[in-house]
Amino acid sequence: MSRKRNVESEGGVVFIDPKMKALSSLDGEIGWLAAFPYGLQHVLAMFVANLAPIAIIAAAAGLPEDLRATLIQNAMFIAGIGTFVQLFPLWRVGSGLPIVMGISFTFVSVACTIAATQGYGALVGAVIVGGLIEGLLGLFARWWRRIITPIVAAVVVTSIGFSLLGVGAASFGGGSGAEDFGSATNLILGTVSLLACLVFQGLAKGATKQLSVLFGLVVGYLVAIPLGKVDFSGFASAQLFSLPGVLPVTPEFNLGAIITVTLIFLVSATETVGDCSALTAAALRRNPTDKELSGAVTADGLVSSLAGVFGCSPVTSFSQNVGLIAMTGVVNRRAIATGAVVLVLAGFVPVVSLVFASLPEAVLGGCTIMMFGNIIVSGFQMIANAGFSQRNITIAALSLAVGIGFTQMGDIFAIFPELVQSVFADNCVAVVFVVAILASLLLPKDQKVEGPLIVEEGNDSVDIATDALES
Repeated sequence: MSRKRNVESEGGVVFIDPKMKALSSLDGEIGWLAAFPYGLQHVLAMFVANLAPIAIIAAAAGLPEDLRATLIQNAMFIAGIGTFVQLFPLWRVGSGLPIVMGISFTFVSVACTIAATQGYGALVGAVIVGGLIEGLLGLFARWWRRIITPIVAAVVVTSIGFSLLGVGAASFGGGSGAEDFGSATNLILGTVSLLACLVFQGLAKGATKQLSVLFGLVVGYLVAIPLGKVDFSGFASAQLFSLPGVLPVTPEFNLGAIITVTLIFLVSATETVGDCSALTAAALRRNPTDKELSGAVTADGLVSSLAGVFGCSPVTSFSQNVGLIAMTGVVNRRAIATGAVVLVLAGFVPVVSLVFASLPEAVLGGCTIMMFGNIIVSGFQMIANAGFSQRNITIAALSLAVGIGFTQMGDIFAIFPELVQSVFADNCVAVVFVVAILASLLLPKDQKVEGPLIVEEGNDSVDIATDALES
């Protein structure tokens, strides 16, 4: 006698595996232990990228080794706190979405310049003030969100995906600036990691299938050890426990630095809006609400101010983790929260940071390159959902062509002031956003055709029976 399978449906999607149903729901019931691997996967996907910006900025500022180590430790702690705030909002701060926060790459260029010329204290002061301004802007998101039309959000999401492809490729080759970049060892590690992800995803069943990135990272790490690509030298002198350092650098409030950093915060807010749109579109099959967008941007700013208190550069939502969610469909807040716990613990246990930091770049690149492609596909889907009207096609084509094309030729901005160059020359997301907003505001609305369409046989002309009305 055959047994009837317990099949449930929700929102038109059929769930056979109860665990997968829980993972695909923001507040699905799942045990902490069962949820842990999915949160750990998110930490592994963003760990190196979270450390890199603060390490680059600290080096540019010429900070001593002990202070650099403190800032890296603090970066982990702040990323965990920011992720918790996004997952479980406090008042109007936080989106309630499975957003993973980390130190932003968007600020690296400007931050390096300020830290090198005006001092690291001036950077910290600018981050604290600029974050408060972005947080205030986020509270009023429902007033300015109207200019972020579906087609604008769609092209911003698409540009985020394109902007990350170079990051994934650089990691695949061993990390930008690495002495052995593009070596056979790095390419083998990246390929092995990518193949491990694909094989696992093809063979695994049910909810386990969504751990393909974690599996690829583990396999790549194990293969990297005998190849000499994992550096264990820092473990011998690592402390077992250390408190994150508050105000490791005294803030200085320089007006020029504050204005410069605040302008970049506006770009960061745009990226957060795009990440929210990409996440909800890919994983929740809807647009973000005003409350979610407002909370996300507010948290982006206020947690960045907190990051400044701990001596770090600003944080933002991590697009690579949005790509991971788009790839796996895992949106459960409890699952993502286990990753936030790991990040916070890394802020108290330096050896935890060392374990993750020892992950070779090539392994990370092999596991993340497809995730970044998923963000592009999500953007294409959003463009399709916005509709292929002539107006939307024009906005998408113009903004992507100018944004991606011009930033590949950064010298095209040479006649502009240095501040404009620092914001736009290498940031296709910022250029795409500005062009898309201007096009959306300036282009006339589509003409809506009403009435019968009369086509004269044997004639190429088409007569409209009634006047077109503005949509």
